Amino acid sequence: MTQSSKKQTVKDKEPVTLVEMLSQHAEKQPDNIAIIYLKDGEQEEVAITYRELDHRARLIAARLSDLDGEDERVLLLYPPGLDYIAAFFGCLYAGVVAVPAYPPRLNRPVPRIRAIVADSGAKTALTTRDIFAGIEKRFEFAPDLEALNWIQTEDLPASLETEWQEPIITPQTLAFLQYTSGSTSTPKGVMLNHANLLYNLKQITVAFNVSSQDVAVSWLPSYHDMGLIGTILGAIYAGTTLILMAPLDFLQRPIRWLKAITRYKATVTGGPNFAYDLCVDRIKPEQIGTLDLSSLRIAFSGAEPVRLETIEKFSEKFAPCGFRKQAFYPCYGLAECTLIVSGGDASAEPVTLTVKRSALELGQIVEASPGDADAQTLVGCGAAVLGEKITIVNPETYELCTSGTVGEIWVEGNNVALGYWQRKEENEHTFGAQIAGSNEGIYMRTGDLGFIYDNELFIAGRIKDLIIIRGSNHYPQDIELTVERCHESLQLAGGCAFSVDVNGEERLVVVQEVDRKYRRTNLGPAIQAIRKAVAQEHDLQVYAVVLIKPFTIPKTSSGKIQRHACKKKFLEGSLDVITEWRAG
Repeated sequence: MTQSSKKQTVKDKEPVTLVEMLSQHAEKQPDNIAIIYLKDGEQEEVAITYRELDHRARLIAARLSDLDGEDERVLLLYPPGLDYIAAFFGCLYAGVVAVPAYPPRLNRPVPRIRAIVADSGAKTALTTRDIFAGIEKRFEFAPDLEALNWIQTEDLPASLETEWQEPIITPQTLAFLQYTSGSTSTPKGVMLNHANLLYNLKQITVAFNVSSQDVAVSWLPSYHDMGLIGTILGAIYAGTTLILMAPLDFLQRPIRWLKAITRYKATVTGGPNFAYDLCVDRIKPEQIGTLDLSSLRIAFSGAEPVRLETIEKFSEKFAPCGFRKQAFYPCYGLAECTLIVSGGDASAEPVTLTVKRSALELGQIVEASPGDADAQTLVGCGAAVLGEKITIVNPETYELCTSGTVGEIWVEGNNVALGYWQRKEENEHTFGAQIAGSNEGIYMRTGDLGFIYDNELFIAGRIKDLIIIRGSNHYPQDIELTVERCHESLQLAGGCAFSVDVNGEERLVVVQEVDRKYRRTNLGPAIQAIRKAVAQEHDLQVYAVVLIKPFTIPKTSSGKIQRHACKKKFLEGSLDVITEWRAG
């Protein structure tokens, strides 16, 4: 089953490299503000124009000019802010390969950074004085980090910019390694060249119908694909002004996100589903009167399952301050396809489909009435954009799935990455797939399950995360949603469901964070509520319920539950347990 692509065009001459993209803006609109960063998440702002960003990129590139070669990898270790963006473009302007990472928390180990350095072979690191001071204290235990050539970009003299010479780069030049978040496996470096990035930026611009007249607001982590490509590079590609804040500032006070939209009259914003839930949960009714969301045209939702319940609750709560339901824009993407894969109509309300849950668990799509006890409503993620092709394939036989059947989502298009850095076998499996009986097309296997209905893509879950009990498929995110809303003591977006082998039989385990207000209360009723809710809604008996301390469940830096890591901790007995229950 294959989905057709939207056919739209983008006007004006298009750049062929990211260096050309920024240079064009610096020449045509040098004094226009490219990015405003809110240092406190609210009022304290610093801004950079297109000319200034171009100058800072040239300065850093001049310092990098003495590196070994064009395929040299350079680690970027920055807090959220403008320094990171300048350093990223500095790598591009030098023709070297950027390797974005995020700095470790204070007094925390640095295994992920060390793993990225080892995998990428980076010999140079760009950072700030403050970050370097923290890293330097760990050199005794991390000699591999000490061996790096550390460059603190604040200390570079402005005169160095005059030494910059434009590198010879082409659309096929490797731009950067986007390390996957590792929600289901070991993080891998996705290789993206300038052509991948510019094609995907064009797809985003077409899908969102963005122009230079738009204003965007984002708190998304700038070292992940949705933050870096979807917001920072996407805004620069379109020539818009972008308002940024740190993810932590949003998480501490979600209203800061909506206040920034109000203050700057933003037209485009977005985030994962949990971000909208957080606003519904944390923003008080009396605060709504201070907000004006009427300017919003696009509020995209991606990176995790999009819930109809979230769309409806957010739309209802913030309707008094001008938010329109049709602003919600569900979309689907992944780092291996640069970012965006599919998106809907930017001017219409989200598309939904109500199906029988029991049939879906068997991989079949059977429509149902919303009131049916067996009904489940799914939110569509739109259609392929531009010349891309989305195909639904049986992951075991590699045969095309028939209409009304769940299968693996395969993608073919210019946005598909070059592969994983130095992982030949995985590249052949993931990026070299062919449909059985066909010699046409090489596809990228997403590892995600879904189906196409009336040319709308619906996501059903991850293959590796599927829970298969008694021959039925259960998607962990559905169980996790049931659990988190069944009792008031349970933390929002803090649960994990997976299966373990017990005497040759797959059994369900639920690990769930407790809200800090309830950590010292009797949690027996919460355990009973979890067992009852899962049994009623999913016809499953829970083998174990483990209630853990708040903010201790394994997550990626972008907030995705690491189910594999959580299962490993459960089996090892290393979770931060408050209380638990097991059958028998």
